[in-house]
Amino acid sequence: MNPCETCAVRNQAICSALNPDELGVLNRIGRSLSMQKGQSLMWEGDQSLTVANIISGVFKLTSSLDDGREQIIGIAYPSDFVGRPFGNTNEYTVTALTDAKLCAFARADFEKFTPQHPQMEHKLLEKTLDELDRARRWMLLLGRKTAPEKVASFLLEMSQKLGGNDCSTGDTALAAFELPFGRQQVADILGLTIETVSRQMTQMKKAGLIDLPDRRHVRILQPEQLEEMSMAQPV
Repeated sequence: MNPCETCAVRNQAICSALNPDELGVLNRIGRSLSMQKGQSLMWEGDQSLTVANIISGVFKLTSSLDDGREQIIGIAYPSDFVGRPFGNTNEYTVTALTDAKLCAFARADFEKFTPQHPQMEHKLLEKTLDELDRARRWMLLLGRKTAPEKVASFLLEMSQKLGGNDCSTGDTALAAFELPFGRQQVADILGLTIETVSRQMTQMKKAGLIDLPDRRHVRILQPEQLEEMSMAQPV
């Protein structure tokens, strides 16, 4: 059986536009890749040799300043596409925050395949534009939102990307997920201090908006109220 047919992100990834025969061709130029937490797939400034669909796991996209400080500039989730096709250099480092699986392609092979399948080119363009929209929303979050708005927006995005039914209660209305990083990294992502992040999450818990079974697990109890809190208020 073609492994593409049983892929967990088959309907969300860029290859969803391909028919079975085309998937067979794509499968022959790709390879399954397993990565452990902390491993990097590609490095900023290096030659762009690999592109990949994320099958499972979460990755951070980072860029470094001249003095060596690292800034997280994005998070990549299952069904996201990482790498720089039609470009010679990686613009950021891609590192696994959790154990992960990918479907990886040599950039040169992928660039030959894509023009022959315009429907996949279209899906790649859609993914690129979605990423651009996400980056613009992130600029708004970092530039204009208050600390409560930032933390609420972040938790909602994590819930949408990583959440599922709350198995502990059987309530399908509740989203539960595990943060793939600690609160210091959350603070770095949001441009806040770790104390501010912890304080905001504690206040949300006291207000009944979320539950925090431990430092990594989050349950969204009141998604509508959290959504309202996430909106940038007029100044």
